[in-house]
Amino acid sequence: MSKRIAKVLKLELPGGEAKPGPKLASAGIVMPKFCTDFNAKTADRKGEVVPVIITAYEDKSFDFVVKTTPVAPLLIKAAGINKGSSNSKTTTVGKITKKQLQEIAEYKLPDLNCYDLEMAMKIIRGTAKNMGIEVEE
Repeated sequence: MSKRIAKVLKLELPGGEAKPGPKLASAGIVMPKFCTDFNAKTADRKGEVVPVIITAYEDKSFDFVVKTTPVAPLLIKAAGINKGSSNSKTTTVGKITKKQLQEIAEYKLPDLNCYDLEMAMKIIRGTAKNMGIEVEE
């Protein structure tokens, strides 16, 4: 007999620093247990935003899947800027190299909707363009 799913949540939590709170309370899970498990699994990603998908079951148990960091924070870090451009069509706020673009694409490839690195690089390049970050050839 399989467990009945009560809720599925998609959250972004700080790596290695999850705490019980209102975000987790809505899931109906044992928060200290989740925080301990999540923090142990993401201890090497402190300071990063970590997306997680939590499947909560009716018996208060849970499963969770940790995803890769979103592209925007990775691009901001690579470009060495504080935030993206408010108007990306007219203002460029930073630059990244093609090598940095490739590194980000390789990291994100498992979570992107594509199968090869070239397509992943196009997706990341589009995000960079929308943020006002130029990719040097």
